[in-house]
Amino acid sequence: MIEYRDATQTDGEALDAMAQAIWIETFAHGVGAEDAATYLAQAYGPDGKLLADLASGTARFHLALADGRVVGYAKLNPPWLPDAEPGAMQLSQIYVSSDQHGTGVGKALLDWAIATARAEGATALLLTVWEENHRAAAFYRKNGFEHVGDYAFAVGNQVDTDHIMRLAL
Repeated sequence: MIEYRDATQTDGEALDAMAQAIWIETFAHGVGAEDAATYLAQAYGPDGKLLADLASGTARFHLALADGRVVGYAKLNPPWLPDAEPGAMQLSQIYVSSDQHGTGVGKALLDWAIATARAEGATALLLTVWEENHRAAAFYRKNGFEHVGDYAFAVGNQVDTDHIMRLAL
């Protein structure tokens, strides 16, 4: 059975380790080793953005746990995209362990993000998805998101194209 709850500071280490592992599994094949190392150092670990965002409280993290193990999470925050529309919120990440794909964990995390954004009065939910992550893009389209633009996402010195997707709330 999957348990869902908001993350606390005590979840930081497990959350960070899970997120880093999923990033490597999902994205590392598309980037050189040096660029991946640069990105991973910025995003994860004791000085990484994930733990800083958890500590600051500017982002909300919602966890999916199986037998106490973090198997998924959603990260919801004010928009960081340039030119984001007023009143929008941004779903920065939904990461789900590959052993949980197809089990409804991603949908439950997305439903939480949508409900939370609506409860906070957001008019839209924005997200970005790497143009090569077809499975994720299809999931978001199936759930009502529309491709509204592109964003240059730096991974070290490599610049990838992310699709900006929007759901009207």
